[in-house]
Amino acid sequence: MTLAGFARCSSREELHIVRDGFYLGLASDLQLDEYDPVREEVVTNESVAQAVKSSKAFQATVEAARKSPRWDDLVKAVKAMATSVGSNLDDIWETLENGRLEWLAAASAGHGMKSMLKSALENQCGGAMDGDISDAKMIWMYSLSLSIPSLSKEVEAWRTAVRMKDGNRPLVGYNAELWDPRKPEWDPLDRGVQAAADRGGSSIDEAWRL
Repeated sequence: MTLAGFARCSSREELHIVRDGFYLGLASDLQLDEYDPVREEVVTNESVAQAVKSSKAFQATVEAARKSPRWDDLVKAVKAMATSVGSNLDDIWETLENGRLEWLAAASAGHGMKSMLKSALENQCGGAMDGDISDAKMIWMYSLSLSIPSLSKEVEAWRTAVRMKDGNRPLVGYNAELWDPRKPEWDPLDRGVQAAADRGGSSIDEAWRL
């Protein structure tokens, strides 16, 4: 539930709902003493009852749990239990959250380019060939890489390889022959963007379809 929820989050606030739901679930599974008082707050909350069977049920449950006077104690107990077995929940979650937020920012920044490219493919006389789609996805992936700070060196290497004068405008002076995915400079950028998608709970194919 937590991983599925993570991949659907579109904001920091939604991510924190998933995080706290994860803590609540762990407290239940571990049968921590702090869980029952928080559960009592949830089962007696009118908003939770109203949200049953709706898409807001999980969020309502977490928000009710947070209102419990024992919520902070529950979170501390869960983290302490994790620490006792060598896990740092704060570090684990920070990695997940940062990965998701970075990917959301990149996908948002590249959305305009993707829409333009897909529109051009749809309007192409005779229909788009597989090669045309691959070329379009390369341009889009490059545009995604511009919003992934860790890929700055890979971006510059590719810009140089395809003789791109303005790194922020890949279509200006675009030469399909130069944009050859067999070039050694492409693989690190390609893998870097795919890794960013994976850290964000997505994939290149899924993001292209959206």
